[in-house]
Amino acid sequence: MSSVDGGEDRAPGNPEGIRAQLERILASPEFHAPERGRRFLQYIVEETLEGRSAQLKAYTIAQAVFGRNASFDAQSDPVVRIEAGRIRRALERYYLVCGSQDPIRVTIPKGSYSPQFSGNDDNMMSLPGSSKAQSHDGEPPLRLRQLLLPIGVPTFFGVMAVLALIRPLEAYLSPPKTSPFSTASTTAASIRIAVEPFDALGGTARGEDLAKGLTDQVIARLTKVTDIVVLAPGRAGLDGGGLLLSLQGGALVEGTVLRLHVRLINVSNGAVIWANQYDRNLDGQAILDIEDDIAADIVTEISGSGKLNGLRPQS
Repeated sequence: MSSVDGGEDRAPGNPEGIRAQLERILASPEFHAPERGRRFLQYIVEETLEGRSAQLKAYTIAQAVFGRNASFDAQSDPVVRIEAGRIRRALERYYLVCGSQDPIRVTIPKGSYSPQFSGNDDNMMSLPGSSKAQSHDGEPPLRLRQLLLPIGVPTFFGVMAVLALIRPLEAYLSPPKTSPFSTASTTAASIRIAVEPFDALGGTARGEDLAKGLTDQVIARLTKVTDIVVLAPGRAGLDGGGLLLSLQGGALVEGTVLRLHVRLINVSNGAVIWANQYDRNLDGQAILDIEDDIAADIVTEISGSGKLNGLRPQS
């Protein structure tokens, strides 16, 4: 997969393909982002396609997307940074769950609000900076016919004949490929955890944002744990073999204090395998750091406490 940066003031190529990919992401039920987050993503993509990525600063985004006035201060109001982190996680989750085969990948690098676009080799033909589009010295790449003329067509077919003799030997020299059945058996020997969206208790907008961010962070961290298969929310009933658990939680914001209750339930019998409560003071702390810290604690306690050892299916 090739990666292309559109540049500070240069619009990336293939704008039609990028806009089509953006519509595909926004229409997917697996892209978990609130309405303002979707406006945020649309805005930064369109500004980049119009060649204005250098203007994508917290100040301009806050005014254009979030309706802040000219007195906006990014230091005292981290709304843009928080939403950027949330969209980064939503994009990572989208491509992990259902977008791995999409022709174009949209990412927002950390420390920047300017999106980057990458794609497979065929799609990158139309994006500037691609190694497929030009050689390192700026000259157009040689075509196959130009390469064949100096060596001659007979020589080419002679090489192809030798390769035809060598290829059957690969079946004996190469290690056997993994069968789909072995992959299925590996999944059956794993623990499946369906991470349900954490409930926002109290009905506050801040509580809803925190609950959403915590859910995304837990999913992102659980996917890195060996022998645990993470299922997308709402897909707990899918057949797949192995033990099926449900991770549920509720977040409540009272003043500057966040209280999160989390529990892990065995879906087959409803037994609560593990539960815990996390309290954090939100005053003077970055929301993204709090979400990441709690998610790390949850995943560590679930995967490293020995709670799952006796539940793991035998392969």
